[in-house]
Amino acid sequence: MDDHACLAVVVPCYNEERTIRRLLEILLEQQVVAEVVVVDDGSTDGSLELVRSIVDPRVVLIQQPTNRGKGAAVARGFAVVKAPYVVIQDADLEYDPREFPRLLEPLLDGSADAVFGSRFMSSGPRRALYYWHRVGNAVLTHLSNALTNLNLSDMETCYKMIRTPLAQAITIEERRFGIEPELTAKLAASGARIYEVPISYHGRTYEEGKKIGWKDGIWALRCIVKYNLPRETRPLKGLARSSSSGEG
Repeated sequence: MDDHACLAVVVPCYNEERTIRRLLEILLEQQVVAEVVVVDDGSTDGSLELVRSIVDPRVVLIQQPTNRGKGAAVARGFAVVKAPYVVIQDADLEYDPREFPRLLEPLLDGSADAVFGSRFMSSGPRRALYYWHRVGNAVLTHLSNALTNLNLSDMETCYKMIRTPLAQAITIEERRFGIEPELTAKLAASGARIYEVPISYHGRTYEEGKKIGWKDGIWALRCIVKYNLPRETRPLKGLARSSSSGEG
């Protein structure tokens, strides 16, 4: 393992044979990546074989017996990672792992407990797609902000990089895409220091394999309300901060 490798990557994968091998190749090229946990979520295409074709000790494959959803896959991956920091990486190529060092900076210098990659702060390339998706994202982000008292620009981003002890202290209840508002709400309630960093975004069409739909947006609204209901607020066990800036 490289001396600079400090990041675990959890990759939920469901029927991504068109992109999974290339994604893993890019991930393994990143100096900061210490481990890659691929959670195959009951794929029925050639995804499993492609993951197995990658020979690298950093790659760990976990198989879900049936399709249980992104949230369930992320929870499974979080439970086994060992590196100091962990990030969620979708199995497509919409998000670029080459931007990991930028996301890591606030964690490594001790400023942040979690860093969100914002697709809407970026001056970098962003594919122009689906106006109503952008409107829906803005509505969900604003409602989430109103209840968490955060000022995020992109609550729904996949790139949520978190100190590993903190990520492992969160009990993930959502099985599908509701994990995004759930994680945001639980991080905010814990008192975690959350930063945003601009990232690029290369969205894909439904014909290219995009899976999230309007029903997921409706469910996200429910999750925003559910996970921000008044409850006892106390720091999670994983929020204890080291005095060493290298440990965030």
